[in-house]
Formats: sequence, C-alpha cells, structure tokens
Amino acid sequence: MAHPRAPRRIAVLDDYQQVASTYADWDALGAEEVTFFGQHLGDADGVVAALEPYDVVVAMRERTAFPADVLERLPRLGLLVTTGPANVAIDVAAARERGVTVSGTGGVSSNAPTVEMTWALIHALARHVPAEDRAVREGRWQHTVGRDLAGRRLGVVGLGGIGAPVAAVGLALGMDVVAWSSHLDPDDARAAGVTPVDKDELFATSDVVTVHLKLSARTTGLIGRDDLARMKPTALLVNTSRGPIVDEDALVEALHAGTIGGAGLDVFGTEPLPVDSPLRTAPNTVLTPHLGYVTEGTYDVFYRDAVEDIRAWADGAPIRELGCAPRS
Repeated sequence: MAHPRAPRRIAVLDDYQQVASTYADWDALGAEEVTFFGQHLGDADGVVAALEPYDVVVAMRERTAFPADVLERLPRLGLLVTTGPANVAIDVAAARERGVTVSGTGGVSSNAPTVEMTWALIHALARHVPAEDRAVREGRWQHTVGRDLAGRRLGVVGLGGIGAPVAAVGLALGMDVVAWSSHLDPDDARAAGVTPVDKDELFATSDVVTVHLKLSARTTGLIGRDDLARMKPTALLVNTSRGPIVDEDALVEALHAGTIGGAGLDVFGTEPLPVDSPLRTAPNTVLTPHLGYVTEGTYDVFYRDAVEDIRAWADGAPIRELGCAPRS
C-alpha cells in the first residue's frame, strides 16, 4: 500500500558502488519509482536533463552541485536531501525561495574514516605499495626501497577534528610532528605533543605534509607554487581534504620536475577526475577517488537518514532541514 503522501519519483545520485539500495528500505516509502544513478551526471545541463522528472533527489555529499540556475530548471523538485549535515554545493537560500525543502542526514560518529584514509595514503607512498603490488603480479620481486617514518617530521596543515588524530598517529609512530594553520592555538598544539611552526617552516622541514582544512574562499589555493618549492625533494604531500586547497597545476609541475618526492591525493579540483587530467600521468603519485568518508558505517547512517528525511517530508513535517545559505 502506497504511503498517503508518497513521493512519486526519487533519484539517488552518484551511487558509484551501486550499493545505496542495500543500506535502507526504499520500498517502504511507497514511491512509484526509485532510480539509483551509478554514474556522475556531469555538468548543469546533464543534471537537469536527468533529474527534471523527479520530485525527490538524494545527493551524495558535494559530488553534484545544485546552484540557483540548476534549481530553477527543476520545477518538479520538492525535496533535496544531502548526505551529511551540510553541503556547500547546494544553494539552500535559492531552494527555499523556490519552495524546495533541503534536508541533511547525520554524519559519522568520528572522523576516523578520513584519518584512516590519510594514513593509508601516507603508507602507500612511503612503502611504494601500489608499485610493488603491480610488480609482484607481473612476476618481479622487491624493486623499491621504502622510506622510514619513525624519526621523520610530519607537518600537519590544520590541527582540527581530523588533523589532531592524524597527528596523534604520527606521534605514536615516533614521528616529530609540527602543525600550522592561520587559526592554530600554539598552546593547544603543544598540549597535544605537537610543535607549532609557521607555514614556511612546515613546508621547508617536513618529510610528510598532510592537509586537513575546510574549503573556503580563504583556503582555496592556499598551498601554491611557493609552498611546494620549499618542500624537500624527498618530501611527500597528502591531501584528503578538498582538491582546490592545493594548486593542482603547480603540484603537477613539481612532481614532473622532481622537486617533491610524491603526492597522495584523495580529492581533486574536479570530481570525478577527468580522464585527461595531467594528475593521472604524474609520477610518484597514489590517487584514490575521494574515499575518505566511503565506509560501511558512514553509508549506513547516510542512507538510513535519507529515507527518514523523505518519509518526514511526505508527512508534512520535514526534519534535519538546512536553513542557512552556503558559506562562501
């Protein structure tokens, strides 16, 4: 039996692993159709063409943007759900003006998934894991020499909810950990066993630099050509925050010139990473497709709450509404 005010058509976006249907009871919503999109919809025209028939859309984090011009071209849209409690890729004010409810979901209970992903990239780079894996499969044996981490310097850019536990792991491994951000409290850093330094010193002296900042107008392009030029030719750069924080053109140049030792990237300026991106062919890199939050525990919360959001909206009592315009 259909829900008394069941949505007619629901679109679930960017279900790359094609698992969203298994994490919640979508049938219980009584919709005529629930479509799971396994491929990214592309630019604004592609988003509109695909979603014009739907009255409910579930977006995965910030993978698909919903600015005002896209929302204006989706006249049937009544509810837009974003996984997570906030989404800077949605113009919430424009949605409200058009009578579109925007709801979020819970997040994860900790920042552990991204912390774990950060260290996966650091270890993969330091011990050449992808290259050695390929070599073994091709019949070769032990052709690289790994880097030691114990006793080396870890530079943490942003000592917040993710940066602090990343630093703690570095300390546990016996690394000398330093940190910098524009709002870093030196006393807080020292209390965590981390040495506060200025930006230039962090980039010039660290053996591994890892980035943990929120994307904003202030942090876009924050790590640029001059910062990369200060790094040791053996130093590694890891970014699991947001791609635009690092100047990608300058990073590609540094990798090809050999002025840094390598980069581990889980985030990119354009996602999915274009097939012609020069990062795909840059040397000494480990690239992953924004997996920082992609874990079973996270998806369980995201999709379960998304179904709750849709049911509440259908009942005329929306929950977890996003009430503020996106931050610049």
